[in-house]
Parts: sequence; structure tokens; C-alpha cells
Amino acid sequence: MAAPLEDDIALRIGLAARVLPGADARNLLRMLIRILGEPINHARLQRLRAAPLRAAIGKQFRAVDAEQFQQAFALLKGQGVQQVTAPGPVIEPGVYCELSGSVRVACASGSGERIDGHFGNCPRFLIYQVAPEYIRLIDIREPAPAQHSNNQDADRNQQRAALIQDCTVLYTLSIGGPAAAKAVRAGLHPVKLPEAVPARDELLRLQAVLARDNPPPWLVKAMGALPRPRPLAAD
Repeated sequence: MAAPLEDDIALRIGLAARVLPGADARNLLRMLIRILGEPINHARLQRLRAAPLRAAIGKQFRAVDAEQFQQAFALLKGQGVQQVTAPGPVIEPGVYCELSGSVRVACASGSGERIDGHFGNCPRFLIYQVAPEYIRLIDIREPAPAQHSNNQDADRNQQRAALIQDCTVLYTLSIGGPAAAKAVRAGLHPVKLPEAVPARDELLRLQAVLARDNPPPWLVKAMGALPRPRPLAAD
């Protein structure tokens, strides 16, 4: 009998099984045990690699396509779970690449339309365009699972900074020194908040600063520069 699972591990497996035709949580768990051994926990799922899982799934669930596999693999690694259990807000239609006079903002988020995440492990970044006249949610970006390497933290921080490098301001609850340095090199201005807040509450404060006659110099520079272009993700 399989060892008892932690609640969030059971959730990952259950959600992953839902996207695999013909699978259920029980047989997916047995497959993971054959690949990783017991108990199935965070450390073992962190070591899970795509190739052996793809081979095992291909033998047992032949109808699984590449997109379904990628979605299931991401869920097993913990990516996208919050999007399923606590869906993000709806992106607002409008011009994606704004003219000068506005600033693009990334908010580390884990639930709803809130700034409640840490830079290194938040499941998504809410991307806003903020001007004195409006606040517009223009994108929701979800970091890819971290790849195994000898310098995994640095790689993850670099990947996350690159994901939001077209933004100027980053709101987060926490960001370490090395990660902050990578964010700054990517052109971001990190702002650490003392507690979780609704994103629009904090953005209203930023909007008020934008409307001042003498905003901070770094913000004046940001307002006078066009955002670096970033293509929209394909549907």
C-alpha cells in the first residue's frame, strides 16, 4: 500500500490525472512510485524528469498527446495548481504595448488579484499597465518549472527575471539579494511589501505617484521610455 500523501501532493496528482485521458489518481500514483520510489513527496517530485514519465504514460495511456502530457507534468511539479484552485483575474482587452506616460508593473501573486507571492516561488505574475488615467491588467505569466542544474536557485531567478523583463516595477512580498540583483539587471525596480494586499490597492498608490508633479527620478525615466516589446502568447 502506498504511503499516505501530503494534501498538496495528493492535489497535484489528482489534477494531473484529470488531464490524462483514461488515467485516475490511483494508477498515476502507482506509476510515480515505480519511477521515483516511496514516499512520493516534494523532494521526489522535484527530481521527476519528463523523459521517464513520458515513456511510462505512453505505455499505459496511448491517447495522451504532447499538450496533455506537458500540462500533467507541470501540475505534478506544482506549476499551475493555483491557477486551477484559485483562478486568476480576467485579462482586460486593450492595447498591449502602451505609449510613454505609463509604467508596466509585475505583481508576484498566488491567489486571485492579490500581491501575495514571493519572487522565487510565486505561481504567477500579474502584469499591469498603469497610467494616471487607468490601471489595466494586460497579462498573466506563469513561470515554467525549474530545470535541474547545479545552480538551480540562480537559474530559477534568472528565468523569472527574464519572464517579466519588459516591466519596470516588481511588487513582491519577498526577494533575496541575489534574486534582486538579477531583477535589477533585467531593468526591474523591486518593491517589497510588508504584507499581502489586493493588487489594485497598491497600484492605486502607484497611480497617485504617477500623477504627481515631481514623481521619483526612476519613475520619471520609466514613464518616458517605451516598454520593451514582448509578443503575446499564442492561444
